[in-house]
Amino acid sequence: MARKIVAACVLSTIALPIFAQRSTPPPPPPQRGVPAPPPTAAPSPLRSPDVVFLPSDDAVVDAMLKLANVRKEDVVYDLGCGDGKIVIAAAKKYGARAVGIDIDPERIREATANAAAAGVSGHVTFVLGDIFDEAVPIKDATVVTLFLLQRLNKQLRPRLQRELAPGSRIVSNSFNMGDEWPPQRTEHVNNFTIYLWTIPKRAPGF
Repeated sequence: MARKIVAACVLSTIALPIFAQRSTPPPPPPQRGVPAPPPTAAPSPLRSPDVVFLPSDDAVVDAMLKLANVRKEDVVYDLGCGDGKIVIAAAKKYGARAVGIDIDPERIREATANAAAAGVSGHVTFVLGDIFDEAVPIKDATVVTLFLLQRLNKQLRPRLQRELAPGSRIVSNSFNMGDEWPPQRTEHVNNFTIYLWTIPKRAPGF
């Protein structure tokens, strides 16, 4: 009888760690070719953004693209693209190729995810860069959209006039270019005003 009790105690001592091991299996080994999860901390912007990000109103986005008369053959650039709403709308509604530039990597990441969710990743490009840096190209744009401030529009104006081809259209939400370059057309959408300019033909030799 004593042998049976001792045997039972030995078996229970061995069984307990085996049961515990089965109930809490070790994590599987890492798979080859699977990328590591992204870091939780968002990278910092290239420099302090000039404006606080404010998503564009849907009705304003539609009106801006209509005012610019966007067509399938256009290349639409949104300077300071934020969440990518204008870029995505240009690609999805008009079939245009569209490019968004923003200085904040968090906005670029958000815009890229939004484009994928909208099914237009193959028609859009998002660039992490400074819109005032001439190393960031914009010259192939036929339409440029802006939602900045008047002083930033005025700061951009020489570059737009110099680099964009004649006939290219510029549309700005809420802010004009100052008295030196009055808008060609102005429209009111809800509580917003949008402005249109067209790059004029250059004089010979320019």
